[in-house]
Amino acid sequence: MANEQDGTLTGPSWGPAAGGAPRQLVVLCHGLGADGHDLIDLAPSWGPAAPHALFVSPDAPFPHDSGYGRQWWSVADRSPAATEAGVRRAAPFLDRFVAAELARLGLPAEAYALVGFSQGAMMALFTGLRRAAAPRAILAFSGALVAPESLAAELTHRPPVLLVHGEADEVVPVSRSHEAEAALRAAAVPVESVYVPRLGHGIDQSGLSAGGLFLQRAFAAGG
Repeated sequence: MANEQDGTLTGPSWGPAAGGAPRQLVVLCHGLGADGHDLIDLAPSWGPAAPHALFVSPDAPFPHDSGYGRQWWSVADRSPAATEAGVRRAAPFLDRFVAAELARLGLPAEAYALVGFSQGAMMALFTGLRRAAAPRAILAFSGALVAPESLAAELTHRPPVLLVHGEADEVVPVSRSHEAEAALRAAAVPVESVYVPRLGHGIDQSGLSAGGLFLQRAFAAGG
């Protein structure tokens, strides 16, 4: 969660699978009403693909409106304007967390990847495409691209992006990833997509496999 004094985020971590000092950082951004423990369980599945990475899964900065879990922003108002305002308020928390973790580990500013699920995927896409230092990769599961109309003006780099979405998702419709894919391609951002038949709002083995391969390639390409 966020430290009440300075707004920093904390959460569980895992790895590196190979032992020793981390050479890369993978930041996992959870969905609405969850917390960092929800996504850290992905790390052992991806450890063999990114054996030198430390996986960290920070709690979102704000308590969920229900009183249980955390949220990056409130969804009491789901209008595009309120969603954009929410993600813009939350993005600096994630930006500072990534910078602080990389500095703590003594890693280069670009030695990281962002992964998110649902609301966390929206955070990963929005923040990662606008950070001063490009991530090696952005992986967005069951998410959406917030404020696509501002992307061309605010884009700071073009890291590889993987979109994964269940075609039976009733929480965040798969159309949101189709829209994100089109907007990213229009902005010349390299994007790959995996649309999973009959999958609802979740991550299955096909998504895990695609994510592991994507991380492996991204870190191998980055040295």
